[in-house]
Amino acid sequence: MLLNWLKEVGSLHWFVMAALFTLFLPANLHPAALGFILAVTLVAGLARGFSGFGGALIFMPLASIVIDPKLATAALLMADGVAALSLIPGAAKNAGRKDPVLMACGALFGIPLGTALLVHIAPVTLRWGISATVLMMLGLLMSGWRYRGESRAPLTVLVGFISGTFSGAAQLGGPPVVAYLLGRDVPGRTIRAGIILFFALSSTISAVIYGANGLLTLDAVKLAVMIAPVFSLGLYSGARAFRFASERVFRAVCYGLIATAAIAGLPAVDALFR
Repeated sequence: MLLNWLKEVGSLHWFVMAALFTLFLPANLHPAALGFILAVTLVAGLARGFSGFGGALIFMPLASIVIDPKLATAALLMADGVAALSLIPGAAKNAGRKDPVLMACGALFGIPLGTALLVHIAPVTLRWGISATVLMMLGLLMSGWRYRGESRAPLTVLVGFISGTFSGAAQLGGPPVVAYLLGRDVPGRTIRAGIILFFALSSTISAVIYGANGLLTLDAVKLAVMIAPVFSLGLYSGARAFRFASERVFRAVCYGLIATAAIAGLPAVDALFR
């Protein structure tokens, strides 16, 4: 009799847990789709922690296969913003202050423009645009082109504006900043720290603009809560791996992941994921 009672209690426990899990899922998000998103989130977090950028370049094309890009963008903004807090103290010690602040000034004007595109463009069109942008940015990074001139305030602000526009539209603002900063004759750790610090500032701006445009919905918060621990795990693991990886391995891994995500995220190959 006791055994039967324990079985009933156990069954009831799992039923309640399943019910609560279902209620907490964002609207119209199937548990299988959530599993796919969590796997993508882990890979994106590894890339973000490893390189200081690249998380959105992987997450956005793939997550947009199963959810609206607006939901994916807002959830990633919140999850990345919380998870990256642990990177900021170290970045603040190693980064120069001038470039991140000047770029943030440009992002202050670019993010509202990108957010307007996110709000008004149809989801399928936005997905094509995201994948095309990711491939274009990847081509820029792989070409080896870097800005080799002096750091001038107007140009730094312009780079921040361009990055902010891509960040507002789909959190894809990393490559313009990377192409601009990697041409400097400074240690890689300093560049990485500058990237992290800039995105801490731009994410704060994005959160305000997204909130004003109604993008930080309850579903976005729910999804952010679900992916944040996985993203943090990837971020931590990637940051530790950065200490041991060579520059060549670092670039090859990030480029490969980004290219795979961009191609897989094209609406034309959706049949492979259905």
